Amino acid sequence: MRAPFRTPTATYRLQLRREFALEDARAAIPYLRLLGISDLYLSPLYTARPGSIHGYDVVAHGLNPELGDETTLGDFLDSAAAAGLGVVLDVVPNHMCVSTDANVQWMDVLEDGRQAASALQFDIDWEPPKPELVGKVLLPFLGEQYGHVLEGGLKLGFDQGRFFVTSDEQKLPLACHSWHHILAPTLSKLRAQLPPEDVSTIELESILRALAQLPPQGPDANQPVAYRHEKEAIRLRLATLAESSGTMAKALVETLATMNGIRDDPASFDPLESLMDDQHYRLAHWQVAAHEINYRRFFDINELAAIRVEEPEVFARVHALPFQIATHPAFTGFRIDHVDGLSDPEQYLLDLQRGWADKDAATPPAGAAKPAPGERPFVVVEKILGVQETLSPGWLADGTTGYDFIPILAGILTSGQHAAQLKATASGFGSPSSSFDQIAYESKRVVLQTTLAAELTVLARALDRISEQHRYTRDFTLNHLQTVLGETIACFPVYRSYIRRDDPVVLERDARVVGRAIMAARRRNPLINASLFDFLESVLLRRDPPGLCPEQTDDRREFVTRFQQLTGPAVAKGVEDTAFYRYLPLVALNEVGGDPERLGTPLSSLHQALRARQQTSPRTLSGTATHDTKRGEDTRARLYVLGEVAEEWVAAVTEWTQLTASLKTEVDGAPAPDASEEYLLYQTLVGAWPLEGPQSEPDFAGRIQAYMVKARHEAKAQTSWINPHPAYDAAADRFVAGAMDYERSHDFLSQVDAFARRIIRPGLWNSLAQVVLKMAAPGIPDLFQGTELWDFSLVDPDNRRLVDLGLRHGWLSQMQSDAQALGAAGQQGLVDAWFDQPHDGRIKLWITAAALGLRRNRPAIFQEGDYQAVLAEGARSDHVFAFVRTHAQGAVLAAVGRFFATLGAARPTGAVWADTTLPLPDRARGCRLRDVLTGQILKPEGSSQPLATIFRHLPVALLETIS
Repeated sequence: MRAPFRTPTATYRLQLRREFALEDARAAIPYLRLLGISDLYLSPLYTARPGSIHGYDVVAHGLNPELGDETTLGDFLDSAAAAGLGVVLDVVPNHMCVSTDANVQWMDVLEDGRQAASALQFDIDWEPPKPELVGKVLLPFLGEQYGHVLEGGLKLGFDQGRFFVTSDEQKLPLACHSWHHILAPTLSKLRAQLPPEDVSTIELESILRALAQLPPQGPDANQPVAYRHEKEAIRLRLATLAESSGTMAKALVETLATMNGIRDDPASFDPLESLMDDQHYRLAHWQVAAHEINYRRFFDINELAAIRVEEPEVFARVHALPFQIATHPAFTGFRIDHVDGLSDPEQYLLDLQRGWADKDAATPPAGAAKPAPGERPFVVVEKILGVQETLSPGWLADGTTGYDFIPILAGILTSGQHAAQLKATASGFGSPSSSFDQIAYESKRVVLQTTLAAELTVLARALDRISEQHRYTRDFTLNHLQTVLGETIACFPVYRSYIRRDDPVVLERDARVVGRAIMAARRRNPLINASLFDFLESVLLRRDPPGLCPEQTDDRREFVTRFQQLTGPAVAKGVEDTAFYRYLPLVALNEVGGDPERLGTPLSSLHQALRARQQTSPRTLSGTATHDTKRGEDTRARLYVLGEVAEEWVAAVTEWTQLTASLKTEVDGAPAPDASEEYLLYQTLVGAWPLEGPQSEPDFAGRIQAYMVKARHEAKAQTSWINPHPAYDAAADRFVAGAMDYERSHDFLSQVDAFARRIIRPGLWNSLAQVVLKMAAPGIPDLFQGTELWDFSLVDPDNRRLVDLGLRHGWLSQMQSDAQALGAAGQQGLVDAWFDQPHDGRIKLWITAAALGLRRNRPAIFQEGDYQAVLAEGARSDHVFAFVRTHAQGAVLAAVGRFFATLGAARPTGAVWADTTLPLPDRARGCRLRDVLTGQILKPEGSSQPLATIFRHLPVALLETIS
């Protein structure tokens, strides 16, 4: 695939929101330019739910007014271009937020049903198995059972010719054909007060006749335009009548008040119930969604409804804003959110490239430049790769958003020496002793039986209909087919396969994935008839029986599409949001795309992974933190150290359980919280422990408490979001609050502080190694906002807190000014001082900026350069990871220390490395080398260089050839 017209050297993720809008982003441009960033990587610009802190709850596809207007956007883009920075746009093609009336298109569907102008946009099953839902959308947003909410929780209203009902501050439209429930009793009131010839009475009678004569709606209706035209005419007439006739307006208010019912008089709500039964939606308790929801969701989130971006008009609407911005000189490319949710990702990416090339679809400003022949934008997709999985070669994408880089770093920085002890300790605290694969399988089954049960049922019914197509399969029962489907999805080895509807054959990689899942499911279920699995495999892999008509074949292809759109949510919710909170040997490894069992990785495998990255996806992002990672990058880096100090760790947590035992209470005959949750708390505390102690961070206790609430509900062991256990939740909350209370738990917190201080510095050195590796390894380094200083965040929303970019700008400006004034030798002294006093994070900021400067100055080495492993020699060789990037323009040697806790030195520099050397690759021999992190110049003599010299000032180095 040809290269994009512009390739970033480094991206910086900016989380836009009301408190950090486009004007604030514009103000940050000088700092980000100084830092060495080449491209600003923005969160979505679409209009989101009011007050959104992430922007993925899109309600409209225009520019979010909370972020700025067209002028503000233009000023931001102009400033970026003037500074030489590009902009990567976040496109959200998979879903919209439907929990607010700010989503006009969703309200249109609720008002007009399947005949709505926007009905095509959403992926709704208008013919579900439950008869009561045919032609309706299930809205599972009620906090109580529908009957209780109806009797006092629903309120009718009228505004500008439209009727609506409110529930929990959500305002829902009432279908025009149902207005007679309100207007008929209103007419009776008018007739009782006014003579028959009164114009108000006559007009209302006419309006009611018009309502009765509206064009039909239903699956066979072919006059949606006529219906909408007549509806609008009636609305205007009604608004005019209510405004001109005080008597009519008063009668209408009285009717609405009557229909709103009287508390403790159930019969008074009967008219309201009849009205609600006549809508295109059915209100329901939120738990109903698990079994009856009939619109496709983003994972299992009721508030986010999937959209059908494969439809041309939907595609055009979603991409109008991004394509308009793409005409600006600052534009670099796109980041595609949740690409696995799309019906055909490969086709979508092709449509994206074509749409970008044809700017007419976006109505570009006059004079906007057309792309040159062969040009294409930079594109990365949010896609979680399984172990040894790569992007499909047919995709027009440069790579992923970088989750796959984190497991490589974990392999480099985590020691496997005490893996067995860590697993045994976690098991002793109640974490399952079985393999992670087994826990992931069980967790996927849990979500398929609960939060995704509706999707699984719909899929099973589709498969049941397919089984009726042929006499060999007609005897398969729905229950058996649903079991086989669930087992196969629970055994799926990756997030999804990519079998395309119109491809003549199934690619070998997809056939292999499906085959592995079927084989694993069959092996786990020896009592299930094997022919059921054979049947499912034949449908998925297009082994169609003879004699099918086109409609039957199409049913099979549609089933495959729906199957592939369900495996991803099952894996995501089962693994990321369940298993990761159950399997606890070393929670730093519980990161998307990673392998939590893999404590320690051979050097050869690590180098092989990075070499493959260079060969297959050199333009993919290399992330260490995103808005979706489970822990901040420095939290993970510190927790990696537990693999080196396992014996001390076990002794510490054993003591802590005794110190906190009195804080537990008994629920259902067992202590609460359970031991597993307690063990997760201890790892969380030492991972996120403030560098200056908890007193230095006033909201630390609150952050920990909020995290533990989320963690226990995600684990779904004793409580869950969909089935909370109030008594257990209260007991667990009391335990965490008590543990974080310095007066009640002084001894416990003092011991946690002492242990944390034992691993803080090794963790910080891990963080510095992580920075250097990210900057030099194949791929494009991506920085999540604020992480150029220490970041000990936990899972969202903790990792979406606002950051002070002004502070960082001031520090970096001063640091660079001081270094320039002092010269190379003075710079080394500054680096020594920042390294010896690391708590403010200046050393991380300095290394980040220095490495980014190198990438900006020598882009070809990093974008096109070869990757070659460099293996240290000597007593400390296992504590070093190194490689060289070579190109015709020169070479850069990256070397980092690791396993610092067992290195045996308080300061991991200089003499501690005296007995270890680093062989110099051919490209670096005979050259002077400059460490861009310190300014130190090395003049190697011979074929190797002492690490004591390379790591004289820092336990990390980036050496560039300068002659």
